[in-house]
Amino acid sequence: MKTKTAFICQECGYASAKWIGRCPECESWNSLVEEVHREQKTRGRASSVEVFSKPERLADVKACDELRVTTGLSELDHVLGGGIVRGSVILIGGAPGIGKSTLLLQVCTALSAKDKKVLYISAEESAQQTKMRADRLGHAGKELYIVSETNLDVIFEHIKKIAPDIIIADSVQVLYLDDISSAAGSVSQVRECAARLTMLAKNSGMAVFLVGHVTKEGSLAGPRVLEHLVDSVLYFEGESHTSFRILRAVKNRFGSTNEIGIFEMTASGLQEVVNPSQMFLTERPEHTPGSAVVATMEGSRPLLVEIQALVSPTNFGLPRRRTTGIDFNRVSLLIAVLEKRCHYALQTQDVFVNVAGGVKVVEPAVDLAAVAAIASSLKEKPIAGGDIIFGEVGLGGEVRAVSHAVQRINEAKKLGFQRIILPRNNLKLAQEALKKTTITLLGVSTVTEAMEAVFG
Repeated sequence: MKTKTAFICQECGYASAKWIGRCPECESWNSLVEEVHREQKTRGRASSVEVFSKPERLADVKACDELRVTTGLSELDHVLGGGIVRGSVILIGGAPGIGKSTLLLQVCTALSAKDKKVLYISAEESAQQTKMRADRLGHAGKELYIVSETNLDVIFEHIKKIAPDIIIADSVQVLYLDDISSAAGSVSQVRECAARLTMLAKNSGMAVFLVGHVTKEGSLAGPRVLEHLVDSVLYFEGESHTSFRILRAVKNRFGSTNEIGIFEMTASGLQEVVNPSQMFLTERPEHTPGSAVVATMEGSRPLLVEIQALVSPTNFGLPRRRTTGIDFNRVSLLIAVLEKRCHYALQTQDVFVNVAGGVKVVEPAVDLAAVAAIASSLKEKPIAGGDIIFGEVGLGGEVRAVSHAVQRINEAKKLGFQRIILPRNNLKLAQEALKKTTITLLGVSTVTEAMEAVFG
């Protein structure tokens, strides 16, 4: 057996025979680490390989009666598309201490209460430490098994004996295989461990949850191929100074992407937030300039959030632009539209835009609300507390139609808003769908019309 070394990029998995400062594949600096590889003997001719699978007609394949298993947490089921699909592999990433292990332990407890056999692989904590967390969260079911192990070969032996329905590996960066000489957490180990767990899930029908670490930039640590191997990728987001957590789906082979679930971290674990729109607007200040409420869509869910803007004279030659929770480049375009089409003097003003509650909004329907918030702060005129604003803004100053207008209006009605300013092209369809509504719908076609409607 020959032994050779190679330099592997810890970000993308690129291999090089010698060390280089910058990876030519992902262009990250100082990411190549030397790893030892042993060449395995080949099996010989391919014809001697024993074949276990056989091709069959797709029409003859019988789907399983139990397609999904509900987790007991409706927010998590919503993100997954209705529950856990048998044989699926789900990767959950997030910052340290954000609540990944807490969420999965709650899922274990709920599933074991439904007589589902669950194996929790605690690779980072001892069984006693996990027991302490379980006692704090509630009573653990009798079908919940735990093992503190990092060797994947040993773990597979435990899986054969127990034959669980659900497997949770916390975390995949700590697992290792003896036949790979590199250290645990390296690209080779993470890729091979994830591949073998994925193969186990597809062949046996067991669902597998993988917990992944994130880098300081917020992306999942390890090679990008890790996200391609799994069926679903969920990101746990949240600010350290708030108790709210957002679970976002960025990949889902069995459901819609960009769905979110909202939780609140409490002493007894993660609690589901039943009405997230009301939660995000609870501390909204009244009669304060620079505050606008927008109806945004997160997947199939309408969500009302507050966009705040602060405009103040600059003390430097170049005005500052800062954003939190909204795309910086998009806000720069909207400021240019206000300057050109509405003749607002923002060349000498610092502009700061924030989405309250730690939410990130990415859809263009928030453009009109961001424009209104900036204009409100500049004019020192507050927006009426009962107004909801949404619509896409073009560079010509036009207000373009957006999708799911009726769902946005219905969400605003639930919370008692009286007037909605929306694109004119959405007005007719919304009026036909909501014939008996008491809410006022005001359609606008340009940014200038919208500012007149907002400020009278």
